[in-house]
Amino acid sequence: MNNPMKTNLWRENSGITSKGRVVLAGIALLVTGACSRHPDPSPVRVVAVARTERTTLSNTMTLQAEFEPYQDVLIHGKVSGYVSQINVDIGDRLKAGDLIATLEVPELSDQLAGAVASQARARAEHDIAHLNATRIQGVNISQPGLIAQQDLDDANSKDSATEAEVASAKAESDRYSALMAYTKITAPFSGVVTKRLVDTGSLIQAGTSSNSEPIIELEEDDLLRLRFPVPEAETPSIRVGESVQIAVDALHRKFSGRIARDAGAIDRSTRTMATEVDVPNPDGLLKVGMYASIVLPLEQATNVLAVPLQALSHGDSPSAMVVDANGTVRERSVSVGLRTADKAEIRSGLNEGDRVVISDRGGLHPGDIVTAKETEPLTLQ
Repeated sequence: MNNPMKTNLWRENSGITSKGRVVLAGIALLVTGACSRHPDPSPVRVVAVARTERTTLSNTMTLQAEFEPYQDVLIHGKVSGYVSQINVDIGDRLKAGDLIATLEVPELSDQLAGAVASQARARAEHDIAHLNATRIQGVNISQPGLIAQQDLDDANSKDSATEAEVASAKAESDRYSALMAYTKITAPFSGVVTKRLVDTGSLIQAGTSSNSEPIIELEEDDLLRLRFPVPEAETPSIRVGESVQIAVDALHRKFSGRIARDAGAIDRSTRTMATEVDVPNPDGLLKVGMYASIVLPLEQATNVLAVPLQALSHGDSPSAMVVDANGTVRERSVSVGLRTADKAEIRSGLNEGDRVVISDRGGLHPGDIVTAKETEPLTLQ
């Protein structure tokens, strides 16, 4: 018979021995794996580079501008009167000399008629006085001493006085004739009617009156002024005749123009100088009040060595990381000239064709071995 106590004891001993074998086997596997693995070499870092090249750099500024009429005038009446006829309305295109409106001024007509009559009377009186003076002078020549000198002087004096009265009457008649001409209001230049402020029958006051009301507003729009403010710091770059680029977003249109004039003085309230470009508008597509963008050139450098801005370090003493033919990183101090939105002029420190790092330079040190991958730098649109 088997002893149950011995059997249980043997099983307990057997269980302990089995666990020990499992632990030993695991340790052996770990030791074997650790001994069989070798550390991998560090991978070579890939960096983005761009080559230095010669190009033309220009620094520009974009300003907002507004189209204004080349000429803009509120047309008043020279004389007071009622509008008997108005021939135009908003949107009508006029040529210089076209009739805009006719005024009715009855009292002016009467005054002109009176001035004409006075001129005729003065002319008649002068004719008689002149004839009398001529006769007396003839008698005095043919029969010396027959005519008293006093009578001769009176005749000559009356002749001169009546001649002066004729001139005065003519001037008065001409004045009223000129005023009558002002009853017909004409266009001073070619343009478009943008406002009509009176109707037939309206009483308008003379333009010299403080409460006078204009008849129409006339704008010349076949040639427009594109006006824009230039900041004080950039005014030295403004040159009459300088070419600028113009973009009109409302029409999806771009074209070039030239600076025609500037104010020559700084506006103290805005610290800017008004500058204008003359823009021909024969088809009338451009409207007064439209906005446009002006790209104003400030500085320019031609045939200069340039690198992307991403290649330069920050600070007062910039440097660039260069990858040589062996893939070794070298750091070079550079002298920077003109900077644009995405490139910088290099005056010294680099050569044409050098590969400069334009990717993140964090963790990159001179002497590191890298793989250079040429790529296009990011540019600002």
